[in-house]
Amino acid sequence: MNKSIFSLAVLLLAFTGVARAQEPDSLSYFREMNEVNDDADTSMMLVRPIDTVATDDKYVKIILFNDHTWDYIELERPDIDTTGLFEDWDIESIHAFRDVKVADLPESVDLLLVDSSHQFVAPMIGRRSSTFKYRRGRPHNGVDLPLRIGDTIRSPFDGVVRYVGGGKATGGYGNLVVIRHPNGLETYYGHLSERLVVENDIVAAGEPIGLGGSTGRSTGPHLHFETRYMGKPFDPERVINFDNGTLRDTLLTLKRHYFNIGSHYGMSDKQSKNVTAAQYYTVKKGDTLGKIAQKHHTTVNALCKLNGISSKKVLRIGQRLRVR
Repeated sequence: MNKSIFSLAVLLLAFTGVARAQEPDSLSYFREMNEVNDDADTSMMLVRPIDTVATDDKYVKIILFNDHTWDYIELERPDIDTTGLFEDWDIESIHAFRDVKVADLPESVDLLLVDSSHQFVAPMIGRRSSTFKYRRGRPHNGVDLPLRIGDTIRSPFDGVVRYVGGGKATGGYGNLVVIRHPNGLETYYGHLSERLVVENDIVAAGEPIGLGGSTGRSTGPHLHFETRYMGKPFDPERVINFDNGTLRDTLLTLKRHYFNIGSHYGMSDKQSKNVTAAQYYTVKKGDTLGKIAQKHHTTVNALCKLNGISSKKVLRIGQRLRVR
């Protein structure tokens, strides 16, 4: 039997009417049985719940009563529009829509984030230790939010879990959860110490989906959080103000030029469109930073800033350097 705090909370919410649960017949019976005359001796007549038991469906619980009877209680499921939700559905691969190019996406698309039936809960609140940008010569496709190991990470919107993985399969992500939301967004949660959901799970906004950690390519405990549309990443700060855990707006107008790693929240459309696409160079035998800079009409100092390296850095043959 499950005697967890969650079970007790389910019971309390169910019986007080606070939860969005439908009252089963046995609960009506329970109420009727206990509506007795104040003058009667009711010490032996009270029927009360004593425990809950989980089922294979997390939205259905079994309630056990002290008179050796039992009944089901069904919690309200998130109302998810599945139209198009399972397009290119892949529980084996981290990224979906791998055959879709940015040029294939519409010039802009409006995504409704919340309404009267679908709410938002911040996955976590806090300062960013790293943002959506190039970092050490490679794109950092999300934001990093420092935390303590074991901190609860929550789904920001209703959705369905598309991918759960860890170890070598996820590379630098470590323990990873990917959730697809009805508006087409996918959200990524990396470096978790524990994953609390499995593939194809339905999750509600605010539901715990993992615990913070430092798995994968991580220099300390933090959440790596990404937002993607049709498999293409864009700055998560266009969606969420992580300082206070609120949405930027209820409607997100997602523009094609946002899918450039140099396009950030706060930029004007003109600035964002004029961001130069990154260019890379593979180091060859005999190359130096000076030679590479001269070849690409830039400076050693600029190369060092782009790649987060020192001018005294020893180059390796085959190493990729960002030159633009």
